[in-house]
Amino acid sequence: MATTRLVTGLKVFLPVMFCVMLATLIYTIITDGLPLPDRRDVFTPWFATTILDFYINIVPIAVWIVYKESTWFGSILWAILLIIFGSLTTCVYLFMQLLKLTTQEASEDPMYYLLLRDSIKDGVGLRDKKSLVVTARFVFGALGCVMLGALIYTCLTDGSPFRMELLYPWMVVLLVNFYINVAVLSVWVVYKESSWVIGILWVALLLSLGSFGTSVVIVVQLCRLSPLDPLYLVLVNNSNRKN
Repeated sequence: MATTRLVTGLKVFLPVMFCVMLATLIYTIITDGLPLPDRRDVFTPWFATTILDFYINIVPIAVWIVYKESTWFGSILWAILLIIFGSLTTCVYLFMQLLKLTTQEASEDPMYYLLLRDSIKDGVGLRDKKSLVVTARFVFGALGCVMLGALIYTCLTDGSPFRMELLYPWMVVLLVNFYINVAVLSVWVVYKESSWVIGILWVALLLSLGSFGTSVVIVVQLCRLSPLDPLYLVLVNNSNRKN
């Protein structure tokens, strides 16, 4: 079945991406040294902007991990690991969650069971007067504006990012780290949309505009919810939401 193949594919994809990221990181440390703050050849304006892009892009992943964990200790620990190790943590955490899926869950709707926490899976759709949907719209809208402002400012002050001299070793490491997380978010975006065409267009937006595109996608998804809907409904697609 397609759902089972999806789980199998992710179980292969995530370890491969983990190895790619780890190998890239180790190779760059050996050949180019550590990216210390005093290294002007590393900390260029576009490197700083890309770091901001990277960390804004992991905000939705961090929020999801905090939501998934049943204890504050686990939430804080994984969030710290995500901040420090980036996509390495993303790959490990997602792979561990995939291993928790039963055969029945993997064959029925793996994304539904993967995304929602265990205590919620049997009670989707309840309304809540204290919903955080409006707050989340504001937060991700603000993050998108910050990223857009940073992109415009860096373009005006440092020129185009599409220059070969910017592809130095540590920038490559940062970009690999960034786009592995984008790939993970893209799986969720395609799952959310009922049309492959729209899903692909959203993915193209993520790839081209980075965390600004991510913020736009999330705000659009949040705007499809009622202000009284529980925030976690943004994780699932329309069919599961209706159920």
